[in-house]
Amino acid sequence: MGIGLIVIGDEILSGRRQDKHFSKVVELLGARGLQLAWAEFVGDDPRRLTALLQRSFAGDDIVFSCGGIGATPDDHTRQCAAAALGLPLVLHPEGRLNIEERIRETAGLDADMNAPENLQRLKMAEFPQGAGLVPNPYNRIAGFTVGDHHFVPGFPVMAWPMIEWVLDTHYAHLFHAAVHLERSLLVYEQGEADLTPMMEALERDYPGLRVFSLPSVGDAQTRRHIELGVKGAPAQVEPAFGAMQAELQSRGAEFEVL
Repeated sequence: MGIGLIVIGDEILSGRRQDKHFSKVVELLGARGLQLAWAEFVGDDPRRLTALLQRSFAGDDIVFSCGGIGATPDDHTRQCAAAALGLPLVLHPEGRLNIEERIRETAGLDADMNAPENLQRLKMAEFPQGAGLVPNPYNRIAGFTVGDHHFVPGFPVMAWPMIEWVLDTHYAHLFHAAVHLERSLLVYEQGEADLTPMMEALERDYPGLRVFSLPSVGDAQTRRHIELGVKGAPAQVEPAFGAMQAELQSRGAEFEVL
């Protein structure tokens, strides 16, 4: 089981708005000893979104989806989730009450719930049959949960506390369950191709360990270098990192431990 993120919206793909969810979700997970396994961005195309959700629902990952759960013509997430699951959309009773309360707060206690604009607002409580609610502390217009898939609005002020609520309510047992360590260094004036056999040997000698390489071509102020590192269980990371340094020393490579 991994954790995935789906960010929905044409405005993200066109560049009209910059995505803020990815970095924040990484931060929220990291504070709880968790990591993001994958992320996908998709526009407001119902066909593509339904296909993505079908694939996602078929797996066993925990998935957070941000965006597209409003009631305007470009919001398709609720409908696509239902289609991907082969379920009808139904009006959630508690979700409806939340929206009606919100309407009365903004329009007055005598607001006509059968007015066209209010009936349109109630569509935001139509979720796939059997869905649960994700509370929205900003305006009480809830998101929804189906299994381990959790759907929240695209607005960060709403989405981020809702994601925190899901994590703390449903997945606290996973927090810091796996101790993860990462060690890295900068090695100067070396080529990745020359270092690849060493990286392959480390992964072979320490099963489960992951080696990473982040090259920089350098510029007028920065020397050409590679950030080289290992990550995984501490029992493997420490000896593997020592072996990496020993190998670099034997090559006469210049490096700096971070």
